[in-house]
Amino acid sequence: MLKLAVFDFDSTLMDGETIDFFAKELGIGDEVARITEEAMSGRLDFFESLQQRVKLLEGLDFSVVEKISHNLPYMPGAQETIAELKNRGIKVVCFSGGFRTATSYAKDILGYDADFSNVLHHKDGKLTGLVGGDMMFNFSKGDMLIRLQNVLGVSEAETLVCGDGANDLSMFAHAGTRVAFCAREILQKEANIIIKEKDLSLILKEI
Repeated sequence: MLKLAVFDFDSTLMDGETIDFFAKELGIGDEVARITEEAMSGRLDFFESLQQRVKLLEGLDFSVVEKISHNLPYMPGAQETIAELKNRGIKVVCFSGGFRTATSYAKDILGYDADFSNVLHHKDGKLTGLVGGDMMFNFSKGDMLIRLQNVLGVSEAETLVCGDGANDLSMFAHAGTRVAFCAREILQKEANIIIKEKDLSLILKEI
């Protein structure tokens, strides 16, 4: 029986990549999206790609970051899926290689119990191009999942994970139920549930 469900945020709970929305404001959407795609497909180290992309955002007003973060398009079925999982007594957590401005704001809207993500450093109202946080590396999600399982007393068999990109691989290694949601091929290979439509509620039919 499942006791813990962990969801990625960008392109899983949210329809798109938060950093790509920021980049469009600076007119560098294509450049940042290209690096994002390389990282999500596993062709680029996640930590290096995150540093590269955030550096390109230097100078963006933090007020713009907050506005965009609070107006993101959530994935169809996200709210109802989380509500149903919680109904079943399952703890629901968000792990994101993205940013707390988005994940912490979405927590009360989508209804998950906790979020672990990264923080964009800002000074004098503008992004400095620096980033820090819980989810900086390829191994971060798996590392955090093990710690969470230990704290909650939850086994791999009792854990569901859901994501779309290469930086979700590390958490796939520690879960019995592995959902690849509209995912890159590298992740689909490690999944035991594959969803190809943008509707998170389809997961409920599989578990």
